[in-house]
Amino acid sequence: MFMKIASWGRLAEHPHEVVPLADHRTLVQSIQHGLPGISYGMGRSYGDVCLNPAGTLWQTRRMNRFISFDQGTGILSCEAGVTLKEIQDCLVPRGWMLPVTPGTQLITVGGAIANDVHGKNHHVMGTFGEHVTSFRIARTDGSTLDCNRDHHADLFKATIGGLGLTGVISTAQIRLRRIDSPWLLTDTVPFTSLDDFFSLADRSETDWEHTVSWIDCLTGPQTRGIFLRANHTSEAELTEKQLTAPGTRTPSALNMPVTPPLSLVNKLSLRPFNAAYYHMNARKAGISAAHYQSFFYPLDKIQHWNRMYGRRGFFQYQCVVPRKTARPAIADMLAAIAAAGDGSFLAVLKTFAERPAAGLLSFPLAGATLALDFPNKGARTERLFARLDDIVTQAGGRLYAAKDARMPAQMFAEGYASGLQEFSAFRDPGISSAMSRRLLGS
Repeated sequence: MFMKIASWGRLAEHPHEVVPLADHRTLVQSIQHGLPGISYGMGRSYGDVCLNPAGTLWQTRRMNRFISFDQGTGILSCEAGVTLKEIQDCLVPRGWMLPVTPGTQLITVGGAIANDVHGKNHHVMGTFGEHVTSFRIARTDGSTLDCNRDHHADLFKATIGGLGLTGVISTAQIRLRRIDSPWLLTDTVPFTSLDDFFSLADRSETDWEHTVSWIDCLTGPQTRGIFLRANHTSEAELTEKQLTAPGTRTPSALNMPVTPPLSLVNKLSLRPFNAAYYHMNARKAGISAAHYQSFFYPLDKIQHWNRMYGRRGFFQYQCVVPRKTARPAIADMLAAIAAAGDGSFLAVLKTFAERPAAGLLSFPLAGATLALDFPNKGARTERLFARLDDIVTQAGGRLYAAKDARMPAQMFAEGYASGLQEFSAFRDPGISSAMSRRLLGS
Protein backbone atom coordinates (compact mmCIF):
# COMPACT_ATOMS: atom_id res chain seq x y z
CA MET A 1 0.00 0.00 0.00
CA PHE A 2 1.17 3.54 -0.75
CA MET A 3 1.31 5.99 2.13
CA LYS A 4 2.74 9.45 2.68
CA ILE A 5 5.51 9.20 5.27
CA ALA A 6 7.59 11.85 7.02
CA SER A 7 10.40 11.35 9.51
CA TRP A 8 10.36 12.88 13.00
CA GLY A 9 11.63 16.24 11.75
CA ARG A 10 8.45 16.58 9.65
CA LEU A 11 10.35 18.44 6.91
CA ALA A 12 8.33 16.85 4.09
CA GLU A 13 5.97 13.96 3.43
CA HIS A 14 6.72 11.60 0.57
CA PRO A 15 4.74 8.70 -0.92
CA HIS A 16 6.18 5.27 -0.14
CA GLU A 17 5.09 1.73 -0.82
CA VAL A 18 4.84 0.36 2.72
CA VAL A 19 5.29 -3.42 3.07
CA PRO A 20 4.54 -4.71 6.61
CA LEU A 21 6.78 -7.57 7.73
CA ALA A 22 5.36 -10.13 10.15
CA ASP A 23 8.31 -12.46 10.77
CA HIS A 24 11.59 -13.65 9.30
CA ARG A 25 9.88 -15.72 6.60
CA THR A 26 7.83 -12.83 5.24
CA LEU A 27 10.88 -10.59 5.54
CA VAL A 28 12.96 -12.88 3.29
CA GLN A 29 10.13 -13.14 0.77
CA SER A 30 9.30 -9.43 0.73
CA ILE A 31 12.74 -7.86 0.42
CA GLN A 32 13.52 -9.67 -2.84
CA HIS A 33 10.85 -7.62 -4.60
CA GLY A 34 9.99 -3.97 -5.10
CA LEU A 35 13.62 -2.82 -4.93
CA PRO A 36 15.20 -0.66 -3.81
CA GLY A 37 13.89 -0.58 -0.26
CA ILE A 38 14.90 0.34 3.28
CA SER A 39 13.68 -0.94 6.66
CA TYR A 40 11.41 1.32 8.71
CA GLY A 41 10.66 0.93 12.41
CA MET A 42 9.13 3.73 14.48
CA GLY A 43 10.17 6.57 12.17
CA ARG A 44 11.85 8.50 14.98
CA SER A 45 14.95 9.40 12.97
CA TYR A 46 14.95 13.16 12.45
CA GLY A 47 16.12 13.17 8.84
CA ASP A 48 16.03 10.89 5.80
CA VAL A 49 17.89 7.77 6.97
CA CYS A 50 14.55 5.90 7.20
CA LEU A 51 12.93 7.41 4.07
CA ASN A 52 12.82 6.15 0.49
CA PRO A 53 10.56 8.51 -1.51
CA ALA A 54 8.66 6.77 -4.34
CA GLY A 55 10.28 3.50 -3.22
CA THR A 56 9.65 0.72 -0.71
CA LEU A 57 9.69 0.78 3.07
CA TRP A 58 9.87 -2.60 4.79
CA GLN A 59 7.96 -1.92 8.00
CA THR A 60 9.36 -4.00 10.86
CA ARG A 61 7.11 -2.89 13.73
CA ARG A 62 4.99 -6.07 13.61
CA MET A 63 8.12 -8.13 14.23
CA ASN A 64 7.85 -7.36 17.93
CA ARG A 65 8.07 -10.68 19.73
CA PHE A 66 10.33 -11.56 22.66
CA ILE A 67 12.05 -14.89 22.00
CA SER A 68 13.92 -15.63 25.24
CA PHE A 69 15.61 -14.03 28.23
CA ASP A 70 18.39 -15.64 30.26
CA GLN A 71 18.06 -14.43 33.85
CA GLY A 72 21.59 -15.65 34.58
CA THR A 73 23.45 -13.89 31.78
CA GLY A 74 21.04 -11.04 31.04
CA ILE A 75 20.95 -11.89 27.33
CA LEU A 76 17.68 -11.00 25.65
CA SER A 77 16.71 -12.46 22.30
CA CYS A 78 13.97 -10.62 20.43
CA GLU A 79 12.73 -9.57 17.02
CA ALA A 80 14.03 -6.35 15.54
CA GLY A 81 10.69 -4.53 15.76
CA VAL A 82 10.60 -4.66 19.57
CA THR A 83 10.93 -1.17 21.02
CA LEU A 84 13.29 -0.15 23.79
CA LYS A 85 10.22 0.84 25.82
CA GLU A 86 8.82 -2.68 25.56
CA ILE A 87 12.12 -4.08 26.80
CA GLN A 88 12.32 -1.64 29.72
CA ASP A 89 8.66 -2.08 30.71
CA CYS A 90 9.09 -5.85 30.81
CA LEU A 91 12.52 -6.24 32.38
CA VAL A 92 13.14 -3.26 34.66
CA PRO A 93 10.68 -4.70 37.24
CA ARG A 94 12.76 -7.91 37.09
CA GLY A 95 16.01 -6.07 37.83
CA TRP A 96 17.40 -5.66 34.32
CA MET A 97 17.86 -2.62 32.10
CA LEU A 98 19.36 -1.70 28.75
CA PRO A 99 22.99 -0.70 29.37
CA VAL A 100 22.79 2.10 26.78
CA THR A 101 19.70 4.10 25.91
CA PRO A 102 19.24 7.31 23.91
CA GLY A 103 16.88 10.19 24.74
CA THR A 104 13.82 8.26 23.58
CA GLN A 105 12.77 4.69 24.19
CA LEU A 106 10.27 4.82 21.32
CA ILE A 107 12.65 3.26 18.81
CA THR A 108 13.08 -0.32 17.67
CA VAL A 109 15.98 -2.62 18.40
CA GLY A 110 16.74 -2.73 14.69
CA GLY A 111 16.89 1.05 14.54
CA ALA A 112 19.08 1.22 17.64
CA ILE A 113 21.57 -1.14 15.98
CA ALA A 114 21.44 0.52 12.56
CA ASN A 115 22.19 3.92 14.10
CA ASP A 116 24.40 2.60 16.93
CA VAL A 117 22.66 4.91 19.37
CA HIS A 118 24.41 6.31 22.43
CA GLY A 119 23.30 7.65 25.79
CA LYS A 120 24.64 9.70 28.69
CA ASN A 121 27.13 7.04 29.82
CA HIS A 122 29.48 6.61 26.87
CA HIS A 123 32.56 6.74 29.12
CA VAL A 124 31.26 3.69 31.03
CA MET A 125 29.10 1.66 28.63
CA GLY A 126 29.93 2.92 25.15
CA THR A 127 27.26 2.63 22.47
CA PHE A 128 24.29 0.31 21.99
CA GLY A 129 26.23 -1.81 19.50
CA GLU A 130 28.80 -2.79 22.12
CA HIS A 131 26.09 -4.78 23.92
CA VAL A 132 24.67 -6.56 20.87
CA THR A 133 26.03 -10.10 20.95
CA SER A 134 24.56 -11.36 17.66
CA PHE A 135 21.82 -10.83 15.10
CA ARG A 136 20.20 -12.49 12.10
CA ILE A 137 20.15 -10.42 8.92
CA ALA A 138 18.38 -10.99 5.60
CA ARG A 139 19.74 -9.62 2.34
CA THR A 140 17.92 -8.89 -0.89
CA ASP A 141 19.64 -11.76 -2.72
CA GLY A 142 17.59 -14.15 -0.54
CA SER A 143 20.40 -15.07 1.85
CA THR A 144 20.14 -15.10 5.63
CA LEU A 145 23.21 -14.72 7.81
CA ASP A 146 23.72 -15.18 11.55
CA CYS A 147 26.36 -12.67 12.60
CA ASN A 148 28.42 -12.10 15.73
CA ARG A 149 31.94 -11.02 16.58
CA ASP A 150 33.34 -14.41 15.51
CA HIS A 151 31.04 -15.42 12.64
CA HIS A 152 30.57 -13.01 9.70
CA ALA A 153 32.36 -10.56 11.96
CA ASP A 154 33.00 -8.01 9.19
CA LEU A 155 29.30 -7.82 8.28
CA PHE A 156 28.47 -7.64 11.97
CA LYS A 157 30.65 -4.55 12.37
CA ALA A 158 29.39 -2.97 9.14
CA THR A 159 25.75 -3.41 10.18
CA ILE A 160 26.17 -1.74 13.59
CA GLY A 161 25.81 1.93 12.75
CA GLY A 162 25.40 0.94 9.08
CA LEU A 163 22.25 3.03 8.52
CA GLY A 164 20.20 -0.01 7.49
CA LEU A 165 22.18 -0.41 4.25
CA THR A 166 23.65 -3.90 4.75
CA GLY A 167 20.39 -5.85 5.01
CA VAL A 168 17.31 -6.11 7.24
CA ILE A 169 17.80 -7.40 10.79
CA SER A 170 15.10 -9.86 11.86
CA THR A 171 16.27 -10.91 15.34
CA ALA A 172 18.95 -9.75 17.76
CA GLN A 173 20.54 -10.74 21.05
CA ILE A 174 21.42 -7.99 23.52
CA ARG A 175 23.22 -8.23 26.85
CA LEU A 176 21.34 -6.26 29.54
CA ARG A 177 22.73 -4.96 32.83
CA ARG A 178 21.54 -5.66 36.37
CA ILE A 179 19.98 -2.84 38.39
CA ASP A 180 18.82 -2.66 42.00
CA SER A 181 15.84 -0.41 41.30
CA PRO A 182 14.36 1.91 38.67
CA TRP A 183 15.88 4.89 40.55
CA LEU A 184 18.92 7.08 39.99
CA LEU A 185 20.71 9.36 42.42
CA THR A 186 21.29 12.63 40.59
CA ASP A 187 23.34 15.76 41.12
CA THR A 188 22.41 19.06 39.46
CA VAL A 189 25.23 21.58 39.00
CA PRO A 190 24.75 25.01 37.35
CA PHE A 191 27.72 26.37 35.37
CA THR A 192 28.47 29.66 33.65
CA SER A 193 31.17 28.95 31.05
CA LEU A 194 32.44 26.27 28.69
CA ASP A 195 35.55 25.95 30.84
CA ASP A 196 33.29 25.09 33.77
CA PHE A 197 31.48 22.51 31.64
CA PHE A 198 34.65 20.70 30.54
CA SER A 199 36.02 20.76 34.07
CA LEU A 200 32.80 19.26 35.41
CA ALA A 201 32.75 16.63 32.67
CA ASP A 202 36.32 15.55 33.40
CA ARG A 203 35.85 15.42 37.17
CA SER A 204 32.55 13.57 36.93
CA GLU A 205 33.67 10.63 34.80
CA THR A 206 35.37 8.85 37.70
CA ASP A 207 32.43 8.75 40.10
CA TRP A 208 29.33 9.22 37.94
CA GLU A 209 28.01 6.91 35.22
CA HIS A 210 25.65 9.32 33.47
CA THR A 211 26.71 12.86 32.58
CA VAL A 212 25.00 15.41 30.35
CA SER A 213 24.29 19.12 30.25
CA TRP A 214 21.64 21.47 28.94
CA ILE A 215 23.04 24.76 27.71
CA ASP A 216 21.57 28.16 26.95
CA CYS A 217 22.85 28.50 23.39
CA LEU A 218 21.88 32.17 23.23
CA THR A 219 24.56 33.28 25.68
CA GLY A 220 27.49 32.78 23.29
CA PRO A 221 30.93 31.49 24.38
CA GLN A 222 30.29 32.43 28.04
CA THR A 223 27.72 29.69 28.06
CA ARG A 224 25.59 29.04 31.08
CA GLY A 225 23.98 25.68 31.58
CA ILE A 226 22.89 22.89 33.87
CA PHE A 227 25.19 19.90 34.30
CA LEU A 228 23.39 16.73 35.37
CA ARG A 229 25.15 13.59 36.60
CA ALA A 230 23.65 10.39 37.97
CA ASN A 231 24.26 6.87 39.22
CA HIS A 232 21.93 3.92 39.51
CA THR A 233 20.93 3.25 43.08
CA SER A 234 18.65 1.08 45.21
CA GLU A 235 15.46 2.41 46.70
CA ALA A 236 16.81 1.57 50.17
CA GLU A 237 19.63 4.09 49.70
CA LEU A 238 17.21 6.95 49.06
CA THR A 239 15.51 8.94 51.76
CA GLU A 240 11.74 9.34 51.93
CA LYS A 241 12.21 13.03 51.18
CA GLN A 242 14.14 12.21 48.00
CA LEU A 243 11.57 9.67 46.87
CA THR A 244 8.63 12.05 47.34
CA ALA A 245 10.22 15.27 46.09
CA PRO A 246 8.44 17.08 43.23
CA GLY A 247 9.56 15.81 39.85
CA THR A 248 10.78 12.40 41.00
CA ARG A 249 7.76 10.46 39.84
CA THR A 250 7.10 9.68 36.19
CA PRO A 251 5.40 12.76 34.71
CA SER A 252 1.85 12.59 33.39
CA ALA A 253 1.46 12.26 29.65
CA LEU A 254 0.97 15.48 27.72
CA ASN A 255 0.05 16.05 24.10
CA MET A 256 0.70 18.58 21.37
CA PRO A 257 -2.71 18.13 19.74
CA VAL A 258 -2.29 20.31 16.65
CA THR A 259 0.44 21.64 14.40
CA PRO A 260 0.61 25.45 14.66
CA PRO A 261 1.02 27.35 11.38
CA LEU A 262 4.30 28.84 12.64
CA SER A 263 7.00 27.45 14.92
CA LEU A 264 6.49 28.04 18.63
CA VAL A 265 10.29 28.12 18.88
CA ASN A 266 11.12 31.67 17.85
CA LYS A 267 12.78 34.90 18.97
CA LEU A 268 9.87 35.76 21.23
CA SER A 269 9.85 32.42 23.06
CA LEU A 270 13.49 31.28 23.11
CA ARG A 271 15.19 33.84 25.32
CA PRO A 272 12.57 33.87 28.12
CA PHE A 273 12.24 30.08 28.02
CA ASN A 274 16.00 29.52 28.27
CA ALA A 275 16.32 32.04 31.10
CA ALA A 276 13.43 30.49 33.01
CA TYR A 277 14.74 26.96 32.47
CA TYR A 278 18.20 27.88 33.70
CA HIS A 279 17.02 29.65 36.87
CA MET A 280 14.40 27.01 37.67
CA ASN A 281 16.97 24.21 37.51
CA ALA A 282 19.72 26.25 39.20
CA ARG A 283 17.43 26.49 42.24
CA LYS A 284 17.30 22.67 42.30
CA ALA A 285 21.09 22.37 42.53
CA GLY A 286 22.32 19.44 44.60
CA ILE A 287 21.53 15.79 45.20
CA SER A 288 18.09 14.34 44.43
CA ALA A 289 16.44 11.21 43.07
CA ALA A 290 14.92 10.52 39.67
CA HIS A 291 12.96 7.66 38.18
CA TYR A 292 14.69 6.25 35.11
CA GLN A 293 11.85 7.27 32.78
CA SER A 294 11.96 10.90 33.93
CA PHE A 295 15.76 11.00 33.75
CA PHE A 296 16.30 9.30 30.39
CA TYR A 297 13.13 10.13 28.45
CA PRO A 298 11.59 13.46 29.49
CA LEU A 299 10.24 14.21 26.00
CA ASP A 300 8.56 10.81 25.58
CA LYS A 301 5.77 12.03 27.85
CA ILE A 302 4.85 14.77 25.38
CA GLN A 303 3.10 13.08 22.49
CA HIS A 304 3.78 14.69 19.10
CA TRP A 305 6.17 17.25 20.61
CA ASN A 306 7.71 17.63 17.16
CA ARG A 307 4.60 19.54 16.09
CA MET A 308 5.71 22.58 18.10
CA TYR A 309 8.04 23.53 15.24
CA GLY A 310 5.14 24.26 12.92
CA ARG A 311 4.21 23.07 9.45
CA ARG A 312 7.69 23.49 7.98
CA GLY A 313 9.23 21.07 10.47
CA PHE A 314 12.65 21.23 12.07
CA PHE A 315 16.23 20.02 11.84
CA GLN A 316 18.36 18.50 14.54
CA TYR A 317 22.03 19.34 14.15
CA GLN A 318 24.30 17.04 16.14
CA CYS A 319 28.06 17.07 15.76
CA VAL A 320 31.05 15.63 17.57
CA VAL A 321 34.47 17.29 17.61
CA PRO A 322 37.74 15.83 18.97
CA ARG A 323 38.71 16.79 22.48
CA LYS A 324 41.79 18.79 21.47
CA THR A 325 39.66 21.13 19.34
CA ALA A 326 36.40 20.87 21.26
CA ARG A 327 36.62 23.99 23.45
CA PRO A 328 37.28 26.52 20.65
CA ALA A 329 35.01 24.72 18.15
CA ILE A 330 32.01 24.65 20.51
CA ALA A 331 32.63 28.32 21.38
CA ASP A 332 32.74 29.26 17.68
CA MET A 333 29.53 27.34 16.97
CA LEU A 334 27.67 29.02 19.81
CA ALA A 335 28.91 32.42 18.67
CA ALA A 336 27.69 31.69 15.13
CA ILE A 337 24.28 30.62 16.43
CA ALA A 338 23.97 33.75 18.55
CA ALA A 339 25.09 35.99 15.65
CA ALA A 340 22.49 34.39 13.38
CA GLY A 341 19.78 35.19 15.89
CA ASP A 342 18.71 31.57 16.03
CA GLY A 343 18.78 29.09 18.86
CA SER A 344 17.35 26.01 20.45
CA PHE A 345 15.84 25.27 23.81
CA LEU A 346 16.68 21.60 23.37
CA ALA A 347 20.43 22.16 23.36
CA VAL A 348 22.51 19.31 24.77
CA LEU A 349 26.28 19.23 25.33
CA LYS A 350 28.13 16.16 26.59
CA THR A 351 31.40 14.31 26.14
CA PHE A 352 32.43 11.01 24.58
CA ALA A 353 35.30 8.88 25.84
CA GLU A 354 38.14 7.18 24.01
CA ARG A 355 36.64 3.78 23.08
CA PRO A 356 36.94 1.46 20.06
CA ALA A 357 34.00 2.02 17.71
CA ALA A 358 31.38 -0.72 17.70
CA GLY A 359 30.65 -0.19 13.99
CA LEU A 360 32.49 1.04 10.92
CA LEU A 361 30.28 4.12 10.72
CA SER A 362 29.61 4.63 14.44
CA PHE A 363 29.23 8.31 15.29
CA PRO A 364 31.06 8.83 18.63
CA LEU A 365 34.72 9.76 18.88
CA ALA A 366 36.65 11.01 21.89
CA GLY A 367 35.56 14.61 22.34
CA ALA A 368 32.42 16.69 22.82
CA THR A 369 29.05 16.39 21.12
CA LEU A 370 26.58 19.24 20.71
CA ALA A 371 22.96 18.66 19.65
CA LEU A 372 20.47 21.41 18.86
CA ASP A 373 17.03 21.64 17.25
CA PHE A 374 16.28 24.42 14.75
CA PRO A 375 12.95 25.28 13.12
CA ASN A 376 13.12 25.09 9.35
CA LYS A 377 13.53 28.63 8.03
CA GLY A 378 14.70 27.64 4.59
CA ALA A 379 17.74 29.45 3.17
CA ARG A 380 18.41 31.24 6.46
CA THR A 381 18.78 27.91 8.29
CA GLU A 382 20.96 26.51 5.51
CA ARG A 383 23.32 29.49 5.78
CA LEU A 384 23.72 28.88 9.50
CA PHE A 385 24.32 25.16 8.94
CA ALA A 386 26.96 25.90 6.30
CA ARG A 387 28.83 28.01 8.86
CA LEU A 388 28.50 25.29 11.51
CA ASP A 389 29.66 22.66 8.99
CA ASP A 390 32.82 24.66 8.33
CA ILE A 391 33.60 24.85 12.05
CA VAL A 392 33.00 21.12 12.57
CA THR A 393 35.08 20.13 9.54
CA GLN A 394 37.99 22.38 10.45
CA ALA A 395 37.93 20.91 13.97
CA GLY A 396 38.17 17.36 12.59
CA GLY A 397 34.63 16.45 13.61
CA ARG A 398 31.55 14.97 11.97
CA LEU A 399 27.74 14.96 12.04
CA TYR A 400 25.45 12.22 13.33
CA ALA A 401 23.78 10.62 10.33
CA ALA A 402 20.85 9.31 12.42
CA LYS A 403 19.81 12.93 13.04
CA ASP A 404 20.77 14.38 9.65
CA ALA A 405 18.62 15.65 6.78
CA ARG A 406 21.02 17.82 4.76
CA MET A 407 24.71 17.03 5.36
CA PRO A 408 26.86 17.52 2.21
CA ALA A 409 28.24 14.29 0.78
CA GLN A 410 31.82 15.58 0.98
CA MET A 411 31.44 16.30 4.69
CA PHE A 412 30.16 12.76 5.28
CA ALA A 413 33.06 11.27 3.27
CA GLU A 414 35.64 13.25 5.23
CA GLY A 415 34.06 12.72 8.63
CA TYR A 416 33.71 8.94 8.23
CA ALA A 417 36.79 8.33 6.07
CA SER A 418 38.27 5.81 8.51
CA GLY A 419 35.48 3.26 7.98
CA LEU A 420 33.64 4.28 4.83
CA GLN A 421 35.77 2.45 2.25
CA GLU A 422 35.61 -0.82 4.20
CA PHE A 423 31.88 -0.36 4.75
CA SER A 424 31.15 -0.06 1.02
CA ALA A 425 32.02 -3.74 0.50
CA PHE A 426 29.08 -4.77 2.70
CA ARG A 427 26.37 -2.63 1.09
CA ASP A 428 23.35 -4.60 -0.02
CA PRO A 429 22.78 -3.46 -3.64
CA GLY A 430 19.01 -3.87 -3.26
CA ILE A 431 18.83 -1.42 -0.34
CA SER A 432 18.71 2.33 -0.76
CA SER A 433 17.36 5.32 1.13
CA ALA A 434 17.02 9.04 0.58
CA MET A 435 20.08 9.44 2.79
CA SER A 436 22.22 6.86 0.99
CA ARG A 437 21.47 8.45 -2.38
CA ARG A 438 22.31 11.89 -0.99
CA LEU A 439 25.52 10.87 0.77
CA LEU A 440 26.72 7.80 -1.13
CA GLY A 441 25.18 8.25 -4.56
CA SER A 442 23.03 5.09 -4.48
